[in-house]
Formats: sequence, structure tokens, C-alpha cells
Amino acid sequence: MAKKSVLQQKRAAYQPKLPAALWGAVKAVKGEPTQSVGDQEEIQKLFPNTYGLPQLTFEKADSAPAEAACAFNVGVILSGGQAPGGHNVISGLFDGLKAINKDNRLYGFLMGPGGLVDHNYMELTADIIDDYRNTGGFDIIGSGRTKLEKPEQFEKGLEIIQQLGIRAVVIIGGDDSNTNAAVLAEYYKAKNVPVQVIGCPKTIDGDLKNELIETSFGFDTATKVYGEVIGNIERDCNSAKKYWHFIKLMGRSASHIALECALQTQPNWCIISEEVEAKNMNLNDIVDELAQVVAARAAKGDNFGTVLIPEGLIEFIPTMKALIAELNDMLAANPQFASLSAAEQREFVLSHLNEVNAATFASLPMGVARQLTLDRDPHGNVQVSLIETEKLLSEMLGKRLAQMKKEGKYVGKFAALHHFFGYEGRCADPSNFDADYCYALGYNAAQLINCGATGYMSSVRNLTKPSAQWVAGGIPITMMMNMEHRNGKNKPVIKKALVDLNGKPFKVFASHREEWALNTCYSYPGPIQYFGPEEVCDQPSRTLYYEQN
Repeated sequence: MAKKSVLQQKRAAYQPKLPAALWGAVKAVKGEPTQSVGDQEEIQKLFPNTYGLPQLTFEKADSAPAEAACAFNVGVILSGGQAPGGHNVISGLFDGLKAINKDNRLYGFLMGPGGLVDHNYMELTADIIDDYRNTGGFDIIGSGRTKLEKPEQFEKGLEIIQQLGIRAVVIIGGDDSNTNAAVLAEYYKAKNVPVQVIGCPKTIDGDLKNELIETSFGFDTATKVYGEVIGNIERDCNSAKKYWHFIKLMGRSASHIALECALQTQPNWCIISEEVEAKNMNLNDIVDELAQVVAARAAKGDNFGTVLIPEGLIEFIPTMKALIAELNDMLAANPQFASLSAAEQREFVLSHLNEVNAATFASLPMGVARQLTLDRDPHGNVQVSLIETEKLLSEMLGKRLAQMKKEGKYVGKFAALHHFFGYEGRCADPSNFDADYCYALGYNAAQLINCGATGYMSSVRNLTKPSAQWVAGGIPITMMMNMEHRNGKNKPVIKKALVDLNGKPFKVFASHREEWALNTCYSYPGPIQYFGPEEVCDQPSRTLYYEQN
């Protein structure tokens, strides 16, 4: 590992906090049988051995902890995009395993699920773990996006699992990765193979959550990083007073990041994709709203402002959503598309779409239209981060304002600057909240393994209370699943949690946005603080606070 900075040295000494239930010996208390969030019959048919499992809650055991009679080995995988706190999940898992039996061993599969299939691994020892405590990134073992969904992959993985004497595999990932964990758990259970599979909820997007998974790890840290930089831009914006800043933020399938950053920084405008869809708005409607905000501020002499845009906006505009759905099916059914020239691809698309979607496609700027036809990600999704929505909106807005100026409805000057904040937040050193939460998730996963659970996701909740009062346990992954259309087929997946337009976080935002639009009410959160007063250092996200209070 490279030479540590002063901050790294100080952070290495930080001891994350655990729920009181995990402080010593624990017992698992079973709840009622569960069912999937949707499509119960179909999910049950696909997961006959792991469907309907009870929720588990850990409580303090009456007796002192006794070392497990037999040592066991565990494998861990980091899957998908990075999120702050992944190293602490692994640290917590390691410490939890050693607390159960000092001879337990932990193996990390390298570069994601592909490491399991290709038998690339390393043993994670105390010396290695200690170098990565409370640090950002996934570089301890690397991550990847290989999908675990084929029997031949499961069998190849089983070879190395049996060779290393591994009892359980912990998959740290988002909704798709944990869906894969559920499929893997079902496969091994159906074969009566004694291999447990446990998931941990990771994604900075914040869309992997429900009443028992209150937040995915990394969301708190990433939004605080983005909040700091947005605040810096707002301060610059208010100093120069001559630019409109269009800031695209990560969040492919939901607008949780944009909403959280808006609550932190109070920008002049923030687009919420779920509201756009609910109101059946098109691109012109969005531009009209923005034009009214810009014109109102210009009338006061304020020719500057900030606009937050979720990266997945395009997929929530109903006309665009219909177009993308047909494009997805068309591209999945025509693999020869990739070998065509750009001009041939455009003609191919226009000739294969229905009349309405073809008209929508033809109306888009050439660059945006082409971006919609680029290769899908491994899960069949449009790579929306490659679509320059912020530039599309500012270009359309500039034309609308020019037209309004001719009509005497706009008196200002308009100059736009563009930003996309994504990778900047994915590997930051975790906030105190994420450091504690992630460590607890990993430690909790060790207890789920120890009690024989499989097909479960590590769950730690009651997160707005002091850590000692957090509730630890596990929920069956199938409980979170429904059927969705992916790559031209219906597949079981964990249902994404979108911004609730009736929820308190959105309502708080909506109650202030008209004032923020007209006036300059910027808030400057500053950088993440690791040392200092509790109210500065240890607060959860605004979203989680409003949801729980």
C-alpha cells in the first residue's frame, strides 16, 4: 500500500461502533414468514427453496460468547460500482468471524464475481485488513460487474469454494448483485450443497432500500462529497454572478442523490425524475419550467443560478421511456447492430421503431440520439451517464430564452457551464455514519453465517438513533423481489426504491423550492468532518433524518 497521508493515519485508529445486540453472544429471533414485494407466485416458483423465509433479528444471548467448536472459512466479493465504506464491511466481517472463532479465515475473490468463477482470490489477513480500515474505495480486492446467473458459473465457483473449504460467500453489491446472490443461494440450496450466500446493501444511488433496509451504504458519504462541491460552485456562482451552472448527479434509476443534495445545498432548481414521470412531462415542459425560473431571476438582476439534474432523467420522461424500452428490445434482438456505421445505425433504428418512437428519436439532437443506442451495461440498462442531459437542457433553454427575449418576456443574459459529479463521490473515505454502518453490516453478516442463514441480506436499522440502539438482523432477499423486463425477457430482480413523492424528504424540498428558485438561498455544507462535535460529524443524511422523524 502507498504511503499513508496524515488523515489516513488518524482514520486508521477510528474504532467503528456496533449495535448493542452484537457486543457479545447473540441469538437469532425468527419473525413471521415473508413474501416477495410483487409477483409472489412467479418468484416462489423461481425460488422454491429460499422463498418465504422469516425475518431474523439478533438479540443479546443470556450466556457469555463461547468460541465456535469448529472453525470455518468465508469468501467475500465486491460487486458493481464502488461505494464508500466497502472496506469497512470487509473489516467488520473479518472481526466478526474472528470473534466467533479465532481460526476462521476470510478469502477475497479478486475483481468482482469474475474472481469466483475464474478462481482468482487472496486470503485476507489481519495485516491486510488493518491497512484498509475506514478507507474509501474497493481496492483491497477490486470489483467487477460479471453477472452470476448461469449454472456453469455456479459450478466453477463451487470448485474453488470446496477447494478452500468455504462455508459461505458474502456478496457486497447493489440490487442486481444481490439478485445474483439470491439466485446463487437458491442454486446451492436446490443441489443440497452446504454453501451459504449472504448479501450486503451497497449503492450510492440510494435506491436499494425498504422498511428493513433503511439506506444502502455509501449514499451518506457520496452525497456529502457532492454537497460540498455543489456548495463550492454555488459560492462561486454567487461571487461571479454571470453563469448558470447545470450539474448532473449520479442516480440512474432514482433521484435520491439529487434530492439529498438539494436538501443540503438549496439550489435554484432541482429536477426530480419521479415527479417528471408523474406529471407526464416532456423535454419541452422541463425547459419551460427552467425558462420561467431564469426569467424571474433575471427580472431581479440575477443572471446566475444552479440547477441539479439526476443522470437518469431521460428514462423518466414518458416519451423517452417508451423509446428506450423499444430500443432495448430491438438492440437485444439484433446483435449485428454494433457492426454498422453510425449512419447505418440511425437508419436501422428509424426503420425498426414504431411510428411514435421513431418520431421521438428523429426529433433528438444527433449526439443524444446516438448516445441512446450505445452498448448497454451488463444488466441491459442504457448507460445514462454517457448521455449529456445537462448540455441538452441548457442548449434547449438557451434557444427558448432567445425566443422569449424577442417576445419581450426575458430581459437577462444567459451563459451556461456544465458539470457531472459521479466518480468523485464513489471512493471517498467514508463518513463516520458510513464507517459505523458498514462495519456493523459486515459484523452482522458474520452472525448470519454463524446461525446458518442463506439467501439473506444483512440488515441494520433504526439508523437515526445512537448506534447502540441500532437493530441488527437479516431479511430474505426474495422478500425484496419482483419481475421486470430486462434484455427482452422477464427476470426476477430486487425492486428499486424510487423517490416517494408523498414522502417527507420530497415534501420538505417541495415546500422550499419556489423560494430557492427566486432568491439566492444557497447553503454551503463544506467537506466531510471526521473529528469534532457530534452535530457536525455524526449526522445521517437529510433524507434518512426526514424519513425517520
